[in-house]
Amino acid sequence: MRSYAETSARLVPGLAHMHRMAGLLLAERVPADGHVLVLGAGGGLELKAMAEMQPRWRFDGVDPSPEMLARARTALGPLGARVNLHQGYIQDAPIGPFDGATCLLTLHFLPAPERLRTLMEIHRRLAPGAPLVVAHHSFPHAGADMDRWLARFAAFADASGGPATNTAAMKERLPVLSPDEDVALLRGAGFSDIELFYAAFTFKGWVCTRS
Repeated sequence: MRSYAETSARLVPGLAHMHRMAGLLLAERVPADGHVLVLGAGGGLELKAMAEMQPRWRFDGVDPSPEMLARARTALGPLGARVNLHQGYIQDAPIGPFDGATCLLTLHFLPAPERLRTLMEIHRRLAPGAPLVVAHHSFPHAGADMDRWLARFAAFADASGGPATNTAAMKERLPVLSPDEDVALLRGAGFSDIELFYAAFTFKGWVCTRS
């Protein structure tokens, strides 16, 4: 049976590089002894990548799944000494203020109103000028656009040896937004200096700062 890390890498193009880019983007503003909030921390892949990159950063990771948090503890090993894990959602995260935050492969599960509320809660927990890095499914979804992009996602997963992808279920259940809509939500939550840093088939990623 493949590990969570192997399965994720077969579904998300350049996953390890995306984690590394997120760490580098945070490091532009987060101090060497900074404190970082990781929303959707289950599995621990981005936590491990950033903890290895920055030996003095401390982290608070939040995820609703006990099973995924257990995987994060296993993945982190000794690095877990610098990580506090919390079961729940953004409202269950410490109030901060944090020097930076990430929310990777999570927001595409949330409808727009809940996504905006989540972004506003992240904003409330960040110090002024602190960076936020987000990445998730984001692509045009008018007319046949959604079918075309989901077919491309499925083709990548198949070519990478990933699990079979039910695009019909994704189309029905995934409250995907377009890149323009995602950027508008980031602005609406109070973020500025929004820049695209990652684009891979159905996935997009942005870095921005708390105004």
